[in-house]
Amino acid sequence: MLKDYLRLHFIVLLWGFTAILGKLISVPPVELVFWRTLLASVGLAVLLLARKQPWQIPAGEAVRLLGVGVLVAAHWITFFLAARLSSVSVCLAGMATLALWTSFLEPLLLWRRIRLYEVGLGLLTMVGLYLVSQAEFDQMAGLLVAILSAGLSALFSVLNVKLVKRHAPLRLTFYEMSGACLSIALFFPVYGRYFTNGTGLQLALHGFDWLWLLVLAGGCTVYAFSTSVELMRRLSAFVINLTINLEPVYGILLAVLIFGSQEKMSIGFYMGTLVILFSVLIHPVIERWNKPRQRQPEPVEAVI
Repeated sequence: MLKDYLRLHFIVLLWGFTAILGKLISVPPVELVFWRTLLASVGLAVLLLARKQPWQIPAGEAVRLLGVGVLVAAHWITFFLAARLSSVSVCLAGMATLALWTSFLEPLLLWRRIRLYEVGLGLLTMVGLYLVSQAEFDQMAGLLVAILSAGLSALFSVLNVKLVKRHAPLRLTFYEMSGACLSIALFFPVYGRYFTNGTGLQLALHGFDWLWLLVLAGGCTVYAFSTSVELMRRLSAFVINLTINLEPVYGILLAVLIFGSQEKMSIGFYMGTLVILFSVLIHPVIERWNKPRQRQPEPVEAVI
């Protein structure tokens, strides 16, 4: 059990390292996500073949999964863009609003009742965001893009709650990564003409880009996801969700260690971030208290 807990914290540490890798890799966010999804698709295909899992699904289901992949691509592009527009710490503070977005989207898309404690925690998160925005006003653009990225992440996660019941997690992720990669490839002609200031596509990798990309696609995506799926069979949904909510904490600490003074923020930023993280971490605890007699844990949202 101790080994499982350590592995879980390690993969959450890898997810927290993602924004830092986005800073280290030199190519722009759109090209970066293309490379990440391409390499992840290849890695997942290898895993499917190695485990002899079937990958064929009906055409209608394939279209749905590929469509969710478009949302995944949009989420990752905005995520890496936020890290470029601001600091890693501000980006992760905005991404911590994922639980707030989920509390709004789940009742709309899954037709469940609104929970009053989630509304209260959402208001607390807004207070934290206000403190962060006032403290780091010059990084407002990055914070807003990160909040948008969190919304996109919440959207595809809520959609995956239904889809993961019909498809094996590895196969589901393979199709979504393929959909993300394909959608970016189809967007390239428009992107290269209108969004690159005349420089065109910048797919060439330089220096250590290949190394960081392999860590991003292999470690932070394929390995982390497949390991999290394996751990879901032995650890409770409560433990997994609570640990995953530590991702911004690990990410901010890593950013301070790696980038040093570039990531040092004002007191107001840390106060606001602590408020947001408190609302995020207390959510699964309150949810568990409200469901003491629940026989089976709720399905854990697929994390990609």
